[in-house]
Amino acid sequence: MDTVLILTILIVIGALAFDFINGFHDTANAIATSVSTKALKPRHAIILAAVMNFVGAMAFTGVAKTITKDIVDPFKLENGTVVILAALLAAIAWNLITWYYGIPSSSSHALIGSIAGAAIASAGFASLNYGGFLKILEALIISPILAFAVGFIVYSIFKVVFKNNNLSKTNRNFRTMQIATAALQSFTHGTNDAQKAMGIITMALIVNNYQTSADIQTWVQVSCALAMGLGTSVGGWKIIKTVGGKIMKIRPVNGVAADLTGAAIIFGATYIHLPVSTTHVISSSILGVGASHRLKGVKWGTAQKMLITWVITLPISATLAGIFYFILNLLF
Repeated sequence: MDTVLILTILIVIGALAFDFINGFHDTANAIATSVSTKALKPRHAIILAAVMNFVGAMAFTGVAKTITKDIVDPFKLENGTVVILAALLAAIAWNLITWYYGIPSSSSHALIGSIAGAAIASAGFASLNYGGFLKILEALIISPILAFAVGFIVYSIFKVVFKNNNLSKTNRNFRTMQIATAALQSFTHGTNDAQKAMGIITMALIVNNYQTSADIQTWVQVSCALAMGLGTSVGGWKIIKTVGGKIMKIRPVNGVAADLTGAAIIFGATYIHLPVSTTHVISSSILGVGASHRLKGVKWGTAQKMLITWVITLPISATLAGIFYFILNLLF
């Protein structure tokens, strides 16, 4: 078995591992509000999220194609196999570190930063596809801001529409609605996040001359969808506690507003083929809803920690990828 094939297999395994880790790392995003309000039991919520993540992952491939060709050009990538492997190792390392400490960081930021960092280590800053890379960065920056604003507006509308309703009855109805919104949010999570590993595998197939286009092969899509679904079934309880309780005290009506907002922003990004951080979109939705509900009720200290992680993930993952690149380059 030649070295190129071995490295390609390692990248496929690494990409599936990344998707699996992404599944349990980001499960909390989709189901934290429904678990915290007891709309769903944790086990039921995780099963629902796993199934809907798989369905979402099988529905689209546009984001995968963006990852494949918009950060760097896989057809011109110097020492591409080692670049991709280094990027995967860095992204996985950062995901595991943040999961261990219960920090809701972004798998998307980690992967995109890692690809850029490894490519720069290989061939300098000229290796980046600046048009596509900046477009992705804009989406990563704008999406949580938009989620905060939309969450604020949606909950403001809810307050006007339901202000005269019986509180107990309203909460009961919204708790039932949360089952549907958790499913919707899990579906949109799958449509965006699972595609990132698909893009990585496709990059590896291109740089090693196993395919000549950026199209996503069916076996790649199915395997990544399965990895995401299986990872989701493991769950991420530390992050559920952060997203579901440490940002604000969530009631069913808050949860529905946040879930609808997060799902809308994520699906909108998927529709225009842009990867976004589902972690930060959903967390920002909750922040927007919380600010609309009662400004003092939001735990801004938690929000500050999340913002810091949001800022540092790209440069840290890029640096880690550069280090992994130099190590791997010595080995291969």
